[in-house]
Amino acid sequence: MSEIFGVPVDAFYYVVSALAGALTPLAGGLAVTIAIVVFTVAVRLLLAPFSCYALRGQLAQSRLAPQLQVLRHRHRRDPERLNREVRALYRANGTSMFAGYLPLLLQWPLLSVMYLLFRTGTIGGAPNTLLHHHLFSALLGAHWLSAPGPLSGPGAVFAALFVLLAVTGYLAVRLSRRLFPAQAVPSKASGSAAPASPGAPSPWLTRLTPLLTVIFAAFLPLAGVLCLLTTTTWTLLERRMFGRYLQPAAPSLTPRQAGS
Repeated sequence: MSEIFGVPVDAFYYVVSALAGALTPLAGGLAVTIAIVVFTVAVRLLLAPFSCYALRGQLAQSRLAPQLQVLRHRHRRDPERLNREVRALYRANGTSMFAGYLPLLLQWPLLSVMYLLFRTGTIGGAPNTLLHHHLFSALLGAHWLSAPGPLSGPGAVFAALFVLLAVTGYLAVRLSRRLFPAQAVPSKASGSAAPASPGAPSPWLTRLTPLLTVIFAAFLPLAGVLCLLTTTTWTLLERRMFGRYLQPAAPSLTPRQAGS
């Protein structure tokens, strides 16, 4: 365990353990599972302002995509002029090229600590007791690769969570396509339409999201899979809610564009 994340992981461990202890009289053997879900939701609530800001930045970049494509074509032989024009366009619209990604980077340390909690066998020199509990017949500290098999009880638990992850990922792909529709900008050189949506996720990468999520989950302990499913579902619901209030408006023109 790195010294950087050691103290936060210890703190998260005691919070989740205390929450599980409080839930035990009501939830019994599912107390730890519910505590993991509740704790993950609480963390995502703390990060909600960053998520909202990131989505707003990505929507702004998607909205400006046609103008950015025109600028790149117009000033393709003058990189310095292109950089000035791009910065001016972002300023005129109250955003920046990093607005959609910097908040996501700020979330990374907290989310990393959360995942480390469910991948660490010892906390403060003692066993991580959270991983010694069960979700039905599957141990929370068990890995799918080491499970008895897909037809066993633990294998069925993993399979159910993987299916839910795939469904959530598919719904996220559909939502992403709605929030960031593909746009095309006519090219003066060829007369054809050129795709322009730098603010939107890459189409091929977006289509692979459900599969990549399940592959990543296959290397996590069951507690980590629960955490991943919870945070993925929360992201989907969060984007659906924020997307209703952050509908893109018509982009503003820079003074030079307005006068041309």
